[in-house]
Formats: sequence, C-alpha cells, structure tokens
Amino acid sequence: MKKIHFPPPFRHNHPPIKNLNDIIDERMTRGQRMADMVARTVGSWRFIIIQSILIACWAALNMVAYIRHWDPYPFILLNLFLSLQAAYTAPIIMMSQNRLAEKDRIEAHNDYLLNVKSEQEIQAVLDHLNSQCVMLDKILEKITVSE
Repeated sequence: MKKIHFPPPFRHNHPPIKNLNDIIDERMTRGQRMADMVARTVGSWRFIIIQSILIACWAALNMVAYIRHWDPYPFILLNLFLSLQAAYTAPIIMMSQNRLAEKDRIEAHNDYLLNVKSEQEIQAVLDHLNSQCVMLDKILEKITVSE
C-alpha cells in the first residue's frame, strides 16, 4: 500500500497585524490635528445652531438699534465675516478630507495584505483537510477489505 503523507505544517512567516489607526494618529502633524478638529467642529449641529443664533442676534441687534447701527441692513460686515469664515474653513476641511482619503488608501492596502495572508492560510487548511479525506478513504478501504 502506498504511504500517504500529510502536507507540512503551515508556517506563519508574516508579521503580526498592526492597528493602522494608532500608527497614523501617532504620525499626524499639529496642522493635521488642527484640520481634523476644525472639520469636526464645523461639521457639527452644535456649530450650526450656535452660528445661526449669533447671526440672528446680529441681525436683530442691528435692526432695532436706536442710536448706532454698526452693520446696517444688508449686513455687509456680517457678510464679510461669513465669507472669511468660508474662505478659510473650506481649504482646512479639504486638508482633513485628503488626509482621511490617504488613510483609507493605506487601510485598503492593509486589508489586501490581510486577505492574501488569509487566503494562504485557508489554502493550507484545505490541503490538510484533503489529505485527511484521502487518509480516511484509505483507512475505510482497509477496514472494509479486512471484514
């Protein structure tokens, strides 16, 4: 009878998986942290509500002021402030989005590497299971012949 050999044990020769979020967060510059903070703040309901209240108060105070209107209707000074805010906020948010897109690309590549490792391990398990099936068939054949 032909001797059956099991495949050699699978060698895990890959480095352990690292948490990329921690690595990327450690490497962030002060400017990147600031951009993320601005994007988080400006993109919140709290900011929108506070800004809406301030704009409403600005308009109300300028409309009912008896002595001095510091920004009479059509609120050109308020428009200037809001334009400046938009002019600076948009590029800062884009910086944050670009960094997040780069982080997503790194995570996608890490997922690909993890999938390749998983595929190798699954193939090793399947090879081992196939060898077990062949061995069981041989054992079953031997048992049925000797009965």
